[in-house]
Order: sequence, then C-alpha cells, then structure tokens
Amino acid sequence: MKNIITYFCSLFIIITAMSCASKQGTATSSGKPADITGKTWKLTEINGKPIVLTNPKANPYFMLNMADMRYTGNGGCNGVGGTFELKQDAMRIKFNQGMSTMIACDDLATERAFTQALLTADNYSINGDTLTLNKARMAPLAKFVLQP
Repeated sequence: MKNIITYFCSLFIIITAMSCASKQGTATSSGKPADITGKTWKLTEINGKPIVLTNPKANPYFMLNMADMRYTGNGGCNGVGGTFELKQDAMRIKFNQGMSTMIACDDLATERAFTQALLTADNYSINGDTLTLNKARMAPLAKFVLQP
C-alpha cells in the first residue's frame, strides 16, 4: 500500500512539474502574462515557414493599442488595422476585420497570409521576444519577433 501511495505522489509531482515547465516564457517574473500591447511585432514565419520577401525593408508587422482597442500595422505594402479583443490572463485574442489599403506589390501573397493569420487567430503564446498567433491547439499560424 505504501508503494502505491509513493507512486501516486511521485506521479503527481512529475505532472505538476511538467505543467509548470510548459508555461515557461508565457509570464513575467511577477507571474502575470507578458503584456503584448504597445509593442511592434515583426512577422518572421507564416504557417511554420520563414517568410521570404522581395523587399526586406517592407516586413509585415502589427501593434496593439489598448487605449482604443485597435490594431495597426503593415502587411508589407498595405496598411492594415481594425479592432481587437484581448484576454491577457487567458492568452486569448481576436482580431476583427478592419481596413486595408489596396496597393499592388511583389509580396502580396505574404501580405494576404499575414492578414489571414491575424483574422484566424484566437489565442497567442509568448516566449521571450517571440510572439506566436495560434488557432485552437493547431500549429502556429504566424510567429513574430519584438522590435526594439
């Protein structure tokens, strides 16, 4: 009987440790989720593949403004923006369809994928300076790096 209790206690400790380890990088030192607002996030990957741009200076990015609950950014050559909803404690996010300019450019496929990732995402994760937008528990839709 003592061996069974020891076994279950050990199993509980291992599961608890794994649970804590899987959340590393998602919170600040205070234990609260990292704040992703008021920062510029530059796109680095779409659907698990690094982006390849004809014009590297026109890298897609976005920023979240909590004052008016709006996101703004650029898909590479067209400006994008709209409203968003954020639950930082649950790491949930929803981008609402907004506006976009309609200039033709060489990297239009990347721009469309960037915009689609924003509109599809329902949650996010953060690890250091990397932000990942996700849909449910599927593979990441897009990865971003924090701009200084």
